[in-house]
Amino acid sequence: MPSQGVRILIATRPVDFRKGHDGLAALVQSALAEDPFTGTVFVFRAKRADRMKILYWDGSGLVMAYKRLEDHGFTWPAIRDGAMTLHRAQFEALFAGLDWRKVRALETRRPERAE
Repeated sequence: MPSQGVRILIATRPVDFRKGHDGLAALVQSALAEDPFTGTVFVFRAKRADRMKILYWDGSGLVMAYKRLEDHGFTWPAIRDGAMTLHRAQFEALFAGLDWRKVRALETRRPERAE
């Protein structure tokens, strides 16, 4: 998985899970008006709530991952057009099959400069 500072977007509308790397990259450009080659992590849901695909550019190629939960479904955001941003901790909860809505990012301050 990419580093901590990466942007994570979830496409809130279900997509056709027959799509591969190129089909999802085209969807990122057309439906989300984003560039799939920036390093942003794009998360897609199927009509069935138990499946997700992830697409991101790692600098040398498009990486696609697929996950299916066995016992229950993912907690997805409401279905609407566009995408929503998740913090990394929220994404990790979603990926684990937990309720990402209960996860809040810690607010951190820049350390004071020692003199």
